[in-house]
Amino acid sequence: MTSGDGGTGQAWAALGGPEGLADRVGYRGPSGLADGPLPVRELARATVGACALAAAELAAVRAGGGPDDVAPLLVDEGAVATAFVSERHLLVDGRAPVTFAPLSGFWRAADGWVRTHANYPHHEAALVRVLGAGTREGVAGAIARRRAVDVQEEVYAAGGLAVAVMTAGYGAPHPLVERTPSGLRGRPLAAVAAGTALPMAGVRVLDLTRVIAGPVATRTLGLLGADVLRIDSPGLPESDDAYADTGFGKRSALLDLGTAGDRTVFDGLLAGADVVVTGYRPGALERYGLGAEELLARRPGLVVAELCAWGWQGPWAGRRGFDSLVQAGYGISAACGDARGPGVLPAQALDHGTGYLAAAGVLRALAEGGGQALRFSLAGTASWLVREVPGVGAAVPGYAPQPWLRETASGYGPLRYAASPLGGRGWERGPSRWGTDRPAWL
Repeated sequence: MTSGDGGTGQAWAALGGPEGLADRVGYRGPSGLADGPLPVRELARATVGACALAAAELAAVRAGGGPDDVAPLLVDEGAVATAFVSERHLLVDGRAPVTFAPLSGFWRAADGWVRTHANYPHHEAALVRVLGAGTREGVAGAIARRRAVDVQEEVYAAGGLAVAVMTAGYGAPHPLVERTPSGLRGRPLAAVAAGTALPMAGVRVLDLTRVIAGPVATRTLGLLGADVLRIDSPGLPESDDAYADTGFGKRSALLDLGTAGDRTVFDGLLAGADVVVTGYRPGALERYGLGAEELLARRPGLVVAELCAWGWQGPWAGRRGFDSLVQAGYGISAACGDARGPGVLPAQALDHGTGYLAAAGVLRALAEGGGQALRFSLAGTASWLVREVPGVGAAVPGYAPQPWLRETASGYGPLRYAASPLGGRGWERGPSRWGTDRPAWL
């Protein structure tokens, strides 16, 4: 067992946690995330450790105590490693999910490499329009004749996703967390006796996220007792396989915010929410009046956690992005590569790590009384990974995922899935089918 972890201390400090409390988190057991040149194992366990600590702090506050009442915590590194690749362990009715579509991946360009992301049909269609090809062979040939940055800009302008692989150094520094108090407290949370209720019991979380990072944050809040309701547009379908992995601990409904009736329903949900978590690029929700500033102006006691890909400042702040693209565009893929080409981290650690950090930020904000805007980004987590996270030495050998794999029924049939690394009793049930629940609080 190890304690006094440097990465955990850094994450806890970025979240505004009470000084010294991070020393109460310890780690044990083998990890499967030790491969590669960057401290992914250390990042993963630190984000989970900070989240577990924030949950314990909120539980202590709701029981009438405070940080001094938080008991020492142990995090199992095997559980962390399994959860950070949860999409790889998922079986949907016995079938392995599709994690990357055929036109997603690295491609050699005339002067370097390009990473594409074509998992969603509208992104694939844009890529095919620009390149004039819809097969792997055709895409490879079209990209090979172009400069990497030209592919990047043409595909992005068409509504698709492609990023030139950065080969020299890393991207600009970004903060790990940005915290802005509103000055007003949120709805008082009911007091609970120590050990008798989950720390998020009675808390309503409006989930406006997609893909991995945001959904990991909200499924974690659901694990801890929150009533989590995810809202999506009916015109922007989600991957069933993605939702089968991240839809635990929540319900899912569809609302078109461009129509008066659905907007009225949404505003009613917002009026009853304690927390709003968003995962769209900067500016995307502001056109509906749902940016953090607008939300806090309407409800000053809310906790609003915003997640994006490329950070909140700079020329790429408004761009779409996913973990694999940020790895490519930030210099991580080159650092993980070899003579054959770019490589990847042993997990989509920017996504998963940002998700646990965001959940931790929400928990801490509630422990402080609410009324906060929080910002997280995959680029911020990447910046922390490549510049600050300290190594902790060799991992304990002997990792195997089986102790942390579970089975349950779901709206998609029987699921095999990765248990939460926060432990406890786990999720009460598997996910429903995406978009099939009522848009109403329990």
